Amino acid sequence: MSDKRRLLIVTGMSGAGKSTVLDTLEDWGWDIVDNLPLDLVEPFVSDGLEADGEAPMAIGIDMRSRGFSPEGVLHAVRELSGVRAEILFLDCSSVELVRRFDETRRRHPLATDRPAEDGIWLERRLLKPLRRQANAIIDTTALKPVELRDDLQSRFREGRDKPVITVASFGFARGVARSADLTFDMRFLDNPHWDPELRPLTGRDDPVKTYVSSDPAFGSTMEKIEDLVRDLIPRYWEAGKHYLTIAFGCTGGRHRSVAAAEEMARRLSGDGLDVSIRHRDLKTEPDDKIEKKGQKA
Repeated sequence: MSDKRRLLIVTGMSGAGKSTVLDTLEDWGWDIVDNLPLDLVEPFVSDGLEADGEAPMAIGIDMRSRGFSPEGVLHAVRELSGVRAEILFLDCSSVELVRRFDETRRRHPLATDRPAEDGIWLERRLLKPLRRQANAIIDTTALKPVELRDDLQSRFREGRDKPVITVASFGFARGVARSADLTFDMRFLDNPHWDPELRPLTGRDDPVKTYVSSDPAFGSTMEKIEDLVRDLIPRYWEAGKHYLTIAFGCTGGRHRSVAAAEEMARRLSGDGLDVSIRHRDLKTEPDDKIEKKGQKA
């Protein structure tokens, strides 16, 4: 790994959690600055490199920053030298962002005299190039602050020689996992939801695990996915990607995807990889309408 000082550009959707990220990094001893104008990025980095100490640096930049544009941010990062620069993009569903703006009574920076929905829609369009080029994306839609901090802890601690692996589950009927690097659709497996005894359980319970794994396609599919992931891990690392999110989806996100994620995490953990598990829809209630809605055509 490069011995250059680490620099993290924290950006993304307004209301998605940038302040929480910067506060957390500051608590860990990072050199932090928020809402830095683009033309001051290079001087800030240069001053930081000249100062004593080796603390990593983080810069918060978003729509409120003077001179902000996605292209400008990408250009500024490309022009930096002497640092190992990464871009962290914080995303969140539009529905949740509207709820957060309503709850805090804040106005969206792009819709000061209009509903927050208008600003969110416009901001999402404007930030597409930046999101596409980001080194890491964290979707905070379903994350509590403590869960976001746990995610940051696994991603941005120093001294790793392998990527941090997050294995996630989700339900297609409740929206895809937008921050996943690799997504696998498990809806071809028999659905435990339609068994009355298994419906209230989840893929973390042994009866559901047994039901899912007894499908003839389950074992061979997991072996192929494991082989693919193991082959890609060193390739991602060599390309400078320090964290990899593997997501398994089923209809409701409570049974098949959960069982698959648990199994894959177990397999990958065996080689000393840093593996964490996140089940996005595990705590949702069983719902026949959701299961029918999300069935694969």
